[in-house]
Amino acid sequence: MDKVKSYIEENKQRFLDELFELIRIPSISSLSEHKEDMVRAAEYYKMRLLEAGADKAEVMPAKGNPVVYGEKIIDPSLPTVLVYAHYDVMPVDPIDLWESPPFEPEIRDGKIYARGADDDKGQGYMHVKAFEALVKTGNLTANVKFMLEGEEEIGSVSLGEFCEQHKEMLKADVILVSDTGMIASDIPSITTGLRGLAYWQVEVTGPNRDLHSGLFGGAVANPINVLSKMIASMTDEDNRITIPGFYDDVLDVSPEERALLNAAPFDEEEYKKAIDVEELSGEKGYTTIERTGIRPSFDVCGIWGGYTGEGAKTVLPSKAYAKISARLVPNQDHEKIAKLFEEYFVSIAPRSVKVKVESLHGGQGYVCPIDLPAYRAAEKAYETVYGKRPVPTRSGGSIPIISTFESILGIKSILMGFGLESDAIHSPNENYPLDHFYKGIETITLFYKYFSK
Repeated sequence: MDKVKSYIEENKQRFLDELFELIRIPSISSLSEHKEDMVRAAEYYKMRLLEAGADKAEVMPAKGNPVVYGEKIIDPSLPTVLVYAHYDVMPVDPIDLWESPPFEPEIRDGKIYARGADDDKGQGYMHVKAFEALVKTGNLTANVKFMLEGEEEIGSVSLGEFCEQHKEMLKADVILVSDTGMIASDIPSITTGLRGLAYWQVEVTGPNRDLHSGLFGGAVANPINVLSKMIASMTDEDNRITIPGFYDDVLDVSPEERALLNAAPFDEEEYKKAIDVEELSGEKGYTTIERTGIRPSFDVCGIWGGYTGEGAKTVLPSKAYAKISARLVPNQDHEKIAKLFEEYFVSIAPRSVKVKVESLHGGQGYVCPIDLPAYRAAEKAYETVYGKRPVPTRSGGSIPIISTFESILGIKSILMGFGLESDAIHSPNENYPLDHFYKGIETITLFYKYFSK
């Protein structure tokens, strides 16, 4: 594998330049005005896969944004790896908090700053370059397929149907994904569990129009006040979620497993310092690691209504809105939780308002056994590059499509993430360390080596 390492070193600048070209495409899947950018990003990936050595690559239609499929089959009798990544990114708001333009990548202090630098263009593109390094040096020892989608940030709404329609094409022994993180730059880890997700938008309506808050205040229910009280009642004094039946399917984790989970390196003071808070908050009886790894959560992602412009406007608004999410643990069904929330939220509304609940998207949680051959290959690859055995961790985040892959394609996924908590994904000034980009490429090439054995 010395040739592979040399190839990566010799082509480092080109790899980075190509990534920057991809990042410059503002492929924001949640905003309709970027529809053409989604196609541009897909076509870019297709071009680079063919240049890297894929036998074929195509931009395939899906119900929503297109899916890029590519493959190189060197021997049908060898193992097949299906690489999954996504080319869509989150919106950039609030734009005024960015220190540099979000789609003009900039290197500062050894990090790439841009939207998508980590999630998931930086991490996804590592796989294309690892594949190229193996092909060009004659060291590819497995068949490789690529499936790159453009809707992960909006719940992968079309990919399940795409997988159903193309089961034969997508046959593989394992799915390889880099869309998660590491504990620290010097502490590699492999994500073995993901939380599921349920996501809603709620609308609370009071009077049929905005009213003068002096003439009507105190006599007519204010939808923002009502919505705030309803949301506040969704958790109790112990930060447990109050939706009836919400915890019915939550599996208790054994004391032994909880002890293993909490053995992972974690500095609570540094954690608080990094996000500038004095105190942490969460469900009573659980550590911070447990709260984000093995317990569900409930959060308001956005809330608005009434007048929010400059200066004062004394208005009693007609409507109030909120976007709400619940992170779920494996065994909780997101469709069941969505229904429970809607029924409960409507039931606690006073008669002075009308409530509408829209379920936007969701997905199941996922757990990967650590005795899989593919997990062992990933473990050995990290150990070779980083000099230490990676720690198995459970992520508080969600990649809803991962559980869909298992249910439709019957394939387990290995989550080889290289991001850091400090990468600020989904936030202004998203970044990705250059060192992680290059080490990620090297680690992925070694995965193929060990997995093929």
